[in-house]
Amino acid sequence: MRHERTDLRRGRVPLPSSLSSSTTSASTLCCRKWSSERRGRRKGDAGGSPPKGRVSSRSSQATPVQGDTMELTSYLRIVRNHWIGIVLLIAVGAGAGAGWAIIQPRVYTADASGIITTGVSTDLGSALVGDNYAKSRVKSYLNVAKSRAVATYAIDKLGLTTSPESLISSITVTNPRDTAVLQISAQGPTPAKARDLAETWVDGMIEQVKALENSGVAAEPSTTAPAPTTSGPSIVTLQTLDSAVLPTSPTSPDTRLAILLGLLGGFALGIAYALTRNTLDRRIRSVTAVEKEFGLPVVGTVPFDRNFTDTNRLVSQMNVSDYTAKRTDDDAVSEAMRELRTNLQFMDVDNPPRIIVVTSSLAGDGKSTITANLATTIAASGQRVVVVDGDLRRPTVAKSFDLLPGVGLTDVLVGRAEIEDVLQPWGESGNLFVMGAGVIPPNPSELLGSKAMRTLLNELARDAMVLIDAPPLIPVTDAAILTARTDGALIVASVGKTSIDALRKSLQNIEKVNGRTLGVILNRVPRKGSANGYYGYQYKGDYYSSNATGEDRAPHVIPEYADAVRSKSRRGAPLERRQGDDESTARPAGPAVSESDSPRAARSELTEHNTAP
Repeated sequence: MRHERTDLRRGRVPLPSSLSSSTTSASTLCCRKWSSERRGRRKGDAGGSPPKGRVSSRSSQATPVQGDTMELTSYLRIVRNHWIGIVLLIAVGAGAGAGWAIIQPRVYTADASGIITTGVSTDLGSALVGDNYAKSRVKSYLNVAKSRAVATYAIDKLGLTTSPESLISSITVTNPRDTAVLQISAQGPTPAKARDLAETWVDGMIEQVKALENSGVAAEPSTTAPAPTTSGPSIVTLQTLDSAVLPTSPTSPDTRLAILLGLLGGFALGIAYALTRNTLDRRIRSVTAVEKEFGLPVVGTVPFDRNFTDTNRLVSQMNVSDYTAKRTDDDAVSEAMRELRTNLQFMDVDNPPRIIVVTSSLAGDGKSTITANLATTIAASGQRVVVVDGDLRRPTVAKSFDLLPGVGLTDVLVGRAEIEDVLQPWGESGNLFVMGAGVIPPNPSELLGSKAMRTLLNELARDAMVLIDAPPLIPVTDAAILTARTDGALIVASVGKTSIDALRKSLQNIEKVNGRTLGVILNRVPRKGSANGYYGYQYKGDYYSSNATGEDRAPHVIPEYADAVRSKSRRGAPLERRQGDDESTARPAGPAVSESDSPRAARSELTEHNTAP
């Protein structure tokens, strides 16, 4: 089929000489299949499942990739994401424990003991009987040791002003098993007061036991053994066994225990904080989150690189001296782009996407940076690629490639310029061409949705892959309109910034116009990797750093050629045919097809259909 070159005003877009004469498309019957898919989508809107690559409004109910139960790696990821808050809460807990210990009054404890005896024994039998009798009597004297009478004795002896009940609460009396010993522990605000109280308490007990035994008031337990028979008077007495010594350190508060409890409490609060934040946090943080929530493939993960700025968006434009010491950083970004390029090539082997919209949910997610670096990576592989600035509100493509803004897409759409007038080559490979936005129009959505835009994209896609840098999906409808007229969209999501709700809204906007979502690109992925779906760039860095000088090193992204581009005409000279790029030497990207069934013929038929009155 022969294609006539007509003016844009009549609905046809003229082809650059290099594009019109280059090799056939890499995908066989791509346009016919693409148009049939779109017709199938419209027919399927009345019922049935959404087409491949699209997510329904019930995307949150998609079959999860993993089980709903959280594994250990999930908890570890949560702890790592909120480790600062956890550490702060642990420190606060330890500080609170130490502070509590500091403000508490010091308490010292002194120990003294007394033993009950039964007088003199003349033989072994009498001694055994006396010992058993003393052990039985000691049970009765436990209550005597905690009586008000002993407390009153100590108050009078020491000249205290406290009440007997308060003083009794600072005394602990115990009887070791199978002994006739009474152990007294007395607490005081100072070491001397604690020691004096313990000794005075034992003295008070001795006086009370003596008075009770002499008067016979002490109650006899039912199991009490008969009093021993001695040659003299048999009298039960309480004698001092151990005198109290001056304590050297306080027993309360226990500073170590308080700090330990504070640490444990802070850790518990930190874990609760992390789990709560993770539950309330709707931001995307892993590949698993996207696949589980939406059932969409993550076609690429780009690591975080602080060298990317508004004026420095290409890997090849970065300061070489910085990468002399940090070569693995450059490798990680470059390899991520190569993987993204490979994933796009194998996304549909029979019909790979040729016109791709690169967009995001909101501004600032890095879509323009991804578009520029993906284009240079595709061009480095020998495939022609055209970058079109479809953001007619805030164009940035010319800035990304360090080209002067001028005529561009809008000038072609309104008929003020031809394609060869606005396409600017970039790089020495001759595979990358850039089409700026041109003059910012008052009606971007109408221009992007026009038949002229559809025709222009089909003409460019005959012999090159087309990447469209589109506006965000949520603020405006431009990207959704472009997606409906292309092979699909790649949505860039910034890890830790883009929320699940924002991504869902973006997918719904594409679904409303029967567009196709090719996949999601995660940008600014932490370099340390994650067991829950992040890419382990540290391992790749080790691999490349150890093989930095080897001949089998993966090809680098296109070097810096911005200075050479600036020296050329800023108006954008027509593309020149590459040497040897003719029909006989062109490298076929797919199986041979007849002229009538070629993608070029298919796209021409679609153009004639769209421009027919």
